[in-house]
Amino acid sequence: MPEIFGEPLDSAAIPDDLTLSQFFLDSHHPRRPVRTDAPWLIEDETERRIGFEEIRARTFGFANGLTLRYGIKEEEVVLIYSPNHVDYPPAIWATHRLGGIVSGANPAYTAEELLHQIQIVKATLIIAHPSSLHTALGAARAARIPPDRVITFGESTQPTVEDIIQLGLRNEPAFVERRLKKGEGKTKVAFLNFSSGTTGKPKAVAIAHYAPIVNVIQIAQYTKVNENHVPWEEQRFRPSDIVAGVLPFFHIYGLVFSIYAAPFFGMSLVVIQKFGFTDFLRSIERHRITHLPLVPPQIVLLCKHPKVNDYDLSVIRFLISGAAPLSAELVNQLMKVIPNAQIGQGYGLTESSTSLTMYSVDQKIGIPGSAGQLLPGVVARVVKPDGSLAGFNEPGELRVKTPSLALGYWNDEQATKETFVEGWLCTGDEVIIREDKEVFIVDRLKEIMKVRGFQVAPAELEGCILDHRDVADTCVVPIPDDYSGEVPLAFVVLHEFTADRVGKDSREADKVKASIMKHVADNKVAYKRLAGGVEFIDVIPKNPSGKLLRRVLRDRARQLRAGELKAKL
Repeated sequence: MPEIFGEPLDSAAIPDDLTLSQFFLDSHHPRRPVRTDAPWLIEDETERRIGFEEIRARTFGFANGLTLRYGIKEEEVVLIYSPNHVDYPPAIWATHRLGGIVSGANPAYTAEELLHQIQIVKATLIIAHPSSLHTALGAARAARIPPDRVITFGESTQPTVEDIIQLGLRNEPAFVERRLKKGEGKTKVAFLNFSSGTTGKPKAVAIAHYAPIVNVIQIAQYTKVNENHVPWEEQRFRPSDIVAGVLPFFHIYGLVFSIYAAPFFGMSLVVIQKFGFTDFLRSIERHRITHLPLVPPQIVLLCKHPKVNDYDLSVIRFLISGAAPLSAELVNQLMKVIPNAQIGQGYGLTESSTSLTMYSVDQKIGIPGSAGQLLPGVVARVVKPDGSLAGFNEPGELRVKTPSLALGYWNDEQATKETFVEGWLCTGDEVIIREDKEVFIVDRLKEIMKVRGFQVAPAELEGCILDHRDVADTCVVPIPDDYSGEVPLAFVVLHEFTADRVGKDSREADKVKASIMKHVADNKVAYKRLAGGVEFIDVIPKNPSGKLLRRVLRDRARQLRAGELKAKL
């Protein structure tokens, strides 16, 4: 199979001499619809509506205040350690107005993890949430950042973002925003976003201003945004649509799609601070949310949670899943829950900033199991383990070129050389590309099991197990086996009604385990059976982007088997 190309990208209309703030707040683009009077942001809890002029004013006020109070300059790094907040986007845009760099941190980080990120990016100012202030101050102290340079989005004992904004608005401009030189947008760093960190400590991915701009235009062109020939009712994204801003803003998926793409398409973003499922259902109903960018664990709840039936979800007309593979079984269940919605998958990485594929606008339901087709301007090749190019329908590692590609890993030349090779991003994901250019993500290469020489993808088995009526969530891991090399073991979270039954009668546990194993045996080839068994667990560990922390359960499985062997001796 030769290289596969997405449709040509109209890159002539994509500026390379603007910062993200200048492009999104100050400029027009032919792909950008004329906005209605709909707000840019809606605060979920209070229903506060924030329009364009208020956002621009708050962005200026914060930039001016940061200059007056802290003297933030070009290339300084502002680290945001907070769950989603309506002032999160203005904080980013203000930092970029000053030529600074933003690094978003997971608000669940411990002080040690936060300190690692502070030290890697050399942050000089931390914006925290009151709920994470204690940890932020501890990490700042260890990094020798003065305590007055830790500020908060809400009321606290520290200076607040609101204080800084009001300081900036009361005073004359103390900074001059710089226009970039021609081509500088492709090299000037805007974000230091951290990769998922499922192997070793996370690495900072350096993303230039140009990259998210390109990616938004790629999505706009692919989905025919602002094309007059497309009937209104057939447009996937249109002004006055309402998007659930539940994906964490520190993660590339939430950053690019929620903070940049949604407002560019003229949509309103409901900023949801924390994901709680029943609260989320209430938010959909209360705000009349039409668009749901989600991750598979949230979709599992939509398919399985009994409370779903208590809410009106008929207004939802678009759902996209990203960050981890979504099984065909889940897609089929989802169609019954939100029958009015377009449903499908996208695929991308922090290193590609962000989307590489998306399901076609010609499909109401994306092809089950497919991550969609390549976005405009993306070039892909599939490489077999021996280095040769795979053909159609042959598995191999996906490697891509795209104008939204990150610059590399911050101050990590070795990791950059290993992942960014001669202009190609080595994704580490095994894929199959069909003749119709549909891309199927098989799994992370390092997560593929070898059972008797056959490859087994955990995601495939998880999709099958989730189709069992007693299963609420699952994660499949390999365990060593003398005969087969490895065999699959499933950690399973039971539905509440099943868990109650099992808790009352220990014999029920064996029956349910046997039923799950039979379900897989009935639906999968023999070597994919759960020869490692089934173990019940209260919750499947995941990182904030929704990826299963498989290594945690691999370690647990090893401990379980070691304990069983000891008991036999």
